[in-house]
Amino acid sequence: MTTPDDPGGPGGPDQDRSDRSPWNWLLILPIILPLAPFLFNFDEPRIFGFPRFYWLQFLFIAVGVTCTTIVYQMTKRRR
Repeated sequence: MTTPDDPGGPGGPDQDRSDRSPWNWLLILPIILPLAPFLFNFDEPRIFGFPRFYWLQFLFIAVGVTCTTIVYQMTKRRR
């Protein structure tokens, strides 16, 4: 069994892992964007009869999935 102090074990000093990528900043967009009240302050435009508030929620889901996919693809390890 390896311990965290063991150089060959997980979390040891030989492990070359860094979660500090500038791409991670893109993940703040799906958090901040739905908190902007000026986006919801209108009834128009309507899409298929749905006011802006409702279809904007679906758009935020698409933005979140897109940002997460981009960050994953840009930060995954290549072997």
